[in-house]
Amino acid sequence: MGKIAQGILGGLSGKVGNIVGGSWKGIDYIRIKPSSVANPRTEGQVNQRNKFIITLEYLQATKDFIKIGYKSFATKKTEFNAAMSYVLNNAVGGIAPNFTIDYSLALLSRGPLSGVLNPTTDLTTAGQVSFDWDDNSAEGNANVTDKAMVLVYNPSKKESISILDGADRTVGSQVVTIPNTYAGDTVELFMAFVSADGTQVSNSVYLGSGTAA
Repeated sequence: MGKIAQGILGGLSGKVGNIVGGSWKGIDYIRIKPSSVANPRTEGQVNQRNKFIITLEYLQATKDFIKIGYKSFATKKTEFNAAMSYVLNNAVGGIAPNFTIDYSLALLSRGPLSGVLNPTTDLTTAGQVSFDWDDNSAEGNANVTDKAMVLVYNPSKKESISILDGADRTVGSQVVTIPNTYAGDTVELFMAFVSADGTQVSNSVYLGSGTAA
């Protein structure tokens, strides 16, 4: 049984007939519960579900990075939901049923901060991934105190290793220690910058893939 708080004009909590009410982030809402679908496995529904699944796997593995990278988009939604919407609409490709994530388009952070200049990576040292870049702290709205955000994503294990408060932009390098169990796995590499106070981020950059040593 549903309850209406503060009289008839208040928020509805619970279910009344096919109307469901609740509150999320302090916002009261109501929605109509959809009637049962005659065929819940049409081709379009299956395709959308498959796209959702691969996006969810990618973002769940990188959610700590996303929490910072999509902070400015978390208005009446979570950072994760904002990232899910962006990646689904901009970075899922392939031909059904073999959908894939285009990592170059699947941004893990989005923002106006000046981005990474001439980034490179090195995976030749066992148990490590090195990220390098050129200092562009004098350009745009970059600052010498901006921190590197780097991420090593392992699709086969559906997990990632990241540093979210790394070296200053002026330092030009950051090393990430990865587990020995990653050896021989293909990993996907990403980088961005975040301001020292955490209020601004740059768009993330996809640095390609490599085989972990």
